[in-house]
Parts: sequence; C-alpha cells; structure tokens
Amino acid sequence: MKLTLQALWNEGTERLKLSGIGEAELDAKYLLFEAFHTDMVHFLMHRNDEVKDEDSVKRAVADYRAMIEKRSERIPLQHITGSREFMGLEFSVNEHVLIPRQDTETLVEQVLKDYKGKNPVVLDLCTGSGCIGVSLSILGGFSDVMLADISLEALQVAEKNARELMQAKWNPVRVTAEYREEKPWRLEVSAGLAEGADEKGSVQTITLAESDLFSAFSGRRFDVIVSNPPYIPSRVIEELEPEVRDHEPRLALDGMADGLYFYRRLAAECGSYLNPGGTVYFEIGYDQGQAVSGLLREAGFRGVCVYQDAPGLDRVVRGTMVL
Repeated sequence: MKLTLQALWNEGTERLKLSGIGEAELDAKYLLFEAFHTDMVHFLMHRNDEVKDEDSVKRAVADYRAMIEKRSERIPLQHITGSREFMGLEFSVNEHVLIPRQDTETLVEQVLKDYKGKNPVVLDLCTGSGCIGVSLSILGGFSDVMLADISLEALQVAEKNARELMQAKWNPVRVTAEYREEKPWRLEVSAGLAEGADEKGSVQTITLAESDLFSAFSGRRFDVIVSNPPYIPSRVIEELEPEVRDHEPRLALDGMADGLYFYRRLAAECGSYLNPGGTVYFEIGYDQGQAVSGLLREAGFRGVCVYQDAPGLDRVVRGTMVL
C-alpha cells in the first residue's frame, strides 16, 4: 500500500479518535500541514500522490506521527504547533500562558471601536501571551501600552510576541529593548522607523512589567485598563477538558471559590489608577455578567454594560470611572 498525504491524514484522524479528541479530523489536518509545510490547496493537488522516498519527506512523516502522538495525550494543538492566531495576528504560545480564544477578541474589538482615532494609555493586567495588549498596540496604533503579569514565564512569551509583531508591522523598523535592573522586573520594547527611512523616532512602545495586579504601578494612571483575569471557580477546574485542566497554567485559570476573587480586587483598585473618564474592560465567564457589573457599580463606575461574544454569551463588562 502506497503512503500518501491522504493516507497519513486518515491514519492520524483514527489515532486521535481513539484518544477521544472531539475534532480529530481537523486536528490531524492541521498537524499534517504543519509537518509538511503545506496548505489545503497543495494538499488537494497532491493528496493521492505517493510521498517521495527522500530524507526530508521521511523526517516530515516522522514529525507528523510524533505530533499525532502528543495530541493523543491531550496536549493542546497550539502547544504542539507553538502558535495561535488571534485578531488576525500570529501569537506564540506555550504551557506558561493561556491559549488565546476567539471569545477574547470581543474585548479587543470593543476597545478598538470605542477608541477609534484616539490614542489612550493602556494597561493590560494578567496579560499572559500579551494577545490583548499587543493586539491593541498593533491594530489600534496605540503608542503607549503596558503589559503586566505576576508570571515571569508568561512575560517572556509576551515579550517575544511584542517584538515579532512589532517587527512585522513596522518595516523598516528598529526594535529596541531596555531592561531595568530592578524589582519588579521590567522591560520596554520600542518600535521606530529604521535608519535611512524618511522619518525617525519612536512610533510605539510596549512596556512589560512583573506585577501582582497594580503592585508595580504606584503613582501611574491610565486611560484604559483591560484584563482577562482568572475567573473559573476552583471546583470547576477539575471538570474541564484535559487540554485545559492539565496543560494550561492553573495560575491563569483559578478565580478562587466563586470565580470572582480577581474582579473584586480589580473593581476596588482600578479607580486609583485611571485618569478621569478612564474605562475598564474585563473578560468574564458567560454567567458572571450580573455579578461583575454589580461590583463595578458598587465601586463607583458609571455606564456599566455587558457585551456578548459571537455565540451570544456574556463575555465583556465595561465601566467608566468619573472622578
């Protein structure tokens, strides 16, 4: 029996089905494309051709089968490929950060809509991969965005994404980094036009800081604070799919007993770090809209409203602090 791309896809699909993977066919396809550096068009053109007996092809077959085995162990697809698309941008991910979800795009899209043509100073708390803050910087053109997380490992992923996506946007570009030898750890990544370009000077800055929520920001104020904090009740985590429960960082998942621990802290503290008229945007669980809205109102926020994601579930709460 000749070995073809179609046969390999079928082989991978069956292996993943045996492991209980819900989207076995789709995941096997993504991994096949990753191993062979191909796409759907070329796959359809050559899927029934016998794969060549060459060392590079043999390595691709071996890589594919190894990735299928990893996926069969319920390691997330994105951890295997090392990336995830979010807001049309490619973000690096690993076991130290939450995998960006399409649900979170609701928050980014709302901020971009509310601040179109404006240039707010933005703080992204619990940044993880940096997908929210970096997307706002790249897509909104916001020149001053700060990413904060308590996890240094997560900040290293966010730094990589900030550098690579800035480089991809600004061409020619000069990306510089300034480490500050202090506690908490801090890094500033700036993008500007390269030497020889028509203009020079800084275009955008993304600052990354180690911080337990606001602990690193004494005296600072922002126009917009965004956050996708841990919001899953502790007891629920054990009921999640193995990909999430066993492979994504619990630090980024666990919202304590009722899932509202970090919202209480954010609602109580955000007002001290907002400029007059500043706004907060929080991602929430589908059943937390009323509770989080109440916390913001009790803390003095006005114009509190809830936005739904694409499937129609409550996903984002917004509130404005009028000082």
